[in-house]
Amino acid sequence: MCNNSNLRFKNIKKKIEVKMNEIVEELNTSELGTKQFWEQRYIEEIENFNKFGDPGEIWFGEDSAERVINWIVCSNIKESKILDIGCGNGMFLIELAREGFTNLFGTDYSQNAINLAKAIAHKQDFSWINYCVKDILAEEFNHTFDIIHDKGTYDAICLNENPKDAREKYTNIILKSLNKDGYFIITSCNWTKDELNMQFKSKFTPVEIIPTPQFKFGGKVGHLVTTVIYKTI
Repeated sequence: MCNNSNLRFKNIKKKIEVKMNEIVEELNTSELGTKQFWEQRYIEEIENFNKFGDPGEIWFGEDSAERVINWIVCSNIKESKILDIGCGNGMFLIELAREGFTNLFGTDYSQNAINLAKAIAHKQDFSWINYCVKDILAEEFNHTFDIIHDKGTYDAICLNENPKDAREKYTNIILKSLNKDGYFIITSCNWTKDELNMQFKSKFTPVEIIPTPQFKFGGKVGHLVTTVIYKTI
């Protein structure tokens, strides 16, 4: 009798865990999840760069990028092959180049973003940084990497019309593209660390949370952005 009760409890517990894994509150679709939006956005940023030398917006702010760069620098892994997915204007990789990193790659599905990144890199004498146009949901990488960095790309992917399928494709591509013992670093403004951990826990395990500024509203404490560092399971 006792054994039957324990078995029923385990089955119920398993069903609850499965349901919890399926519960991801989808974000509303947005133009931020469309390629058309970003192509137009980077046309405007190219014009500003050509006229005024302004490299454009640093997504989530300079402080957000600096926190990740400081972590990478302090990890003493300068020989690492680093990929920035959704690199935009490429400033994240330029800052790493200034710190002495030389094996740097940036991809974006926007041709105009890559054009801007290459123009900025050329002007700042970092033309050797490897930039290419690639939609990570449509094609795999030819190389594997020691560090894969994402600041905002996953957020944008979650805003498209089929977010569940997109998230699954994204996760599998990251997994295939990461070297053994490599790091996947993601910064999000849409998901908390617990939500990110739930979404990635089948493939990755969190190894560190990079502290970010807190805010208080209505008696609750939150973060404007969340940065989590993962390794493969």
